[in-house]
Amino acid sequence: MSTAMNFGSKSFKPRPPDKGAFPLDHFGECSAFKERFMECLRESGYESSACRQRAMAYLECRMERQAIVFCITFLFCCFWLRQLMANEPLEKLGFKDLIDEKSEAKPEK
Repeated sequence: MSTAMNFGSKSFKPRPPDKGAFPLDHFGECSAFKERFMECLRESGYESSACRQRAMAYLECRMERQAIVFCITFLFCCFWLRQLMANEPLEKLGFKDLIDEKSEAKPEK
């Protein structure tokens, strides 16, 4: 009977995400990319593999954009820049095949 109420034997230890934070796009800098991706998902019956090109474009937008963060406290004001997403090679995000297709499609000079 005591085993049913033994919650302390295994404790949950939270850990941070592997890739860090994914801040919200408060200023809508990448909302057009997000909307195109969501539209593709709806049209494809939520088959994400059909929308990988748009997913890659959305993540590229997030890596390129920087947000200006403004904070006000009763003592001072501050500004700083932060990215919407840390720069990562697209190959590490699972888009290696799409990058290879792009390079093959470019004509060589």
